[in-house]
Amino acid sequence: MKKLFFSLGLMAASFGVFAQDAKNAVANKAMGAAAHSKDFLVIQLGYVGLTGTGAGAINTGFNRQLNIAFMYDIPLQKTNFSLAAGLGIGSDHYHLSKMSLDLRNASTVPDFQETDAYSKFKLAATYLEVPLELRYRQVPENANKGFKVGVGLKIGNLLNAHTRSVANVNGSKLIEKEASKRLFNTWRFAGTARVGYGNFALYGTYALNGIFKDNGTYDVNPYSFGFMISGL
Repeated sequence: MKKLFFSLGLMAASFGVFAQDAKNAVANKAMGAAAHSKDFLVIQLGYVGLTGTGAGAINTGFNRQLNIAFMYDIPLQKTNFSLAAGLGIGSDHYHLSKMSLDLRNASTVPDFQETDAYSKFKLAATYLEVPLELRYRQVPENANKGFKVGVGLKIGNLLNAHTRSVANVNGSKLIEKEASKRLFNTWRFAGTARVGYGNFALYGTYALNGIFKDNGTYDVNPYSFGFMISGL
């Protein structure tokens, strides 16, 4: 009888050790999966400006940019480098200062006009984007830690371009919206760069082609810089 109880006790202890080992293995596997996750959400918030021929004639205030993308990371074996591609949405908002842009004008040249008629006037452009990037991570086995650098190219297709104006007419607020992609280039190609630590980084972009189809009066290229959050 004593031998039976002893055997049962030994079996129970063995099962307990086995269960604990299995639990630890599952936990370690989950932590490893998190550290080596290849899918990342990227959120960028920053300032966007214009440079090039005619940019000085476009008076703007504090323009804003918001980019959101999902990216897939492909580590290069036995190195600190990786490649990444993704899909996202990029939105640029230019706040014109005492100026307006008539998207209904039949001219092929953007019709910027100086005016005091509007208390607010915004030009917005939204793109479907495919970001491509070469990355360096100080801690390649954990994407949430260490120093990081990335350079790449972003390809964008124009989804929407519109203006939104606010004016006071006889004491009432009048809001008007105009949407037209006629004046704008359908495709945008931009170089990208970022540097950061952990999940936070600073980023910058520069468009390699102009925002408008007209490359005479307003041959202007957007540039941006700001703050980003990501595990990449």
